[in-house]
Amino acid sequence: MAPKKNNPTSGGGGNQEDAEDDYMNMTFAEPETKIETSVQKAARRKKEGELRGRVKSKQEREEEETRVRDAALSKSLDSSNKGFKMLSKLGYKPGTALGKTGSGVAEPITVTIKDDKGGIGRDSERKRKLEHAVESASKRARETAEEYRDRVRAEHEEKRRQGQLFGAQKIAEKFDVQADEEDDAEGKGETINPNLSKLRLLSATNVLWRGIARERLLKERERRMRHDLLQSGPRLGTFEDPDENEDDKLALGNRDTLAEEELEVDDDEELAEFESLPVEDRLLKVVEYLRGTHHYCFWCKFEYPDKEMEGCPGPNEDDHD
Repeated sequence: MAPKKNNPTSGGGGNQEDAEDDYMNMTFAEPETKIETSVQKAARRKKEGELRGRVKSKQEREEEETRVRDAALSKSLDSSNKGFKMLSKLGYKPGTALGKTGSGVAEPITVTIKDDKGGIGRDSERKRKLEHAVESASKRARETAEEYRDRVRAEHEEKRRQGQLFGAQKIAEKFDVQADEEDDAEGKGETINPNLSKLRLLSATNVLWRGIARERLLKERERRMRHDLLQSGPRLGTFEDPDENEDDKLALGNRDTLAEEELEVDDDEELAEFESLPVEDRLLKVVEYLRGTHHYCFWCKFEYPDKEMEGCPGPNEDDHD
């Protein structure tokens, strides 16, 4: 009888059992340790020594300090802390808010570390100004072409009116000073000192042109102060007669005392009230004063002989177009 052949499918159970045995008995070889030569060991030790002995840079130290500080500030107090024990005795419980009603803050106020020399609140004020500037710029960018033209036209008109007002005030001052000099000359029968108009008290001048007179005297005083500063040095003192009046001082040229007296009008309420008016109203008042007092038309640029002002088209600028 021929030997019986084995069926490949008949021995499946034995093969699976062998495979499981092989898996269970699987072993892993230990990784081969790399042998370090003496040269490599010396290089490694040298590198580690350099790392240990290296001085950290300023930036690295600041970053490390920031990490340590942030870690300390973000960590809650533990029960062994004396401050926490004190709060616990007062009734505080971790996670609750402060206050009798529990409406206080639950987290500590964040500590903001300043890294510059600016004062407290300076950064917030700068940020507010920057935001305001950005907002203003964006608002100007959003305005339409018509709004832009209107704004530029209004600014140009304002400057034009300011120039007209200054010219009208100069003319009113000229007429008033001439009238005062004529009156004084007729009353005293003598020639009036030409410096009279410069030395008259500001409080006695017409408020319509008092502002330009005050500005001129302030500039004159500043000019004299600069001149005296440049010419300062050892010099003889001047004699001041206590019996001299203002006229004597005018005649002798001693004007220092008067000049200081004239400029003591910093709190001129009448002038401040006049200058608070819109430029159109101030110009109208000066033009009406010139017409009513001196028979002068600012728009015609002509002085008429009488109050009828025959030939003048009207009191307004539009009447002279």
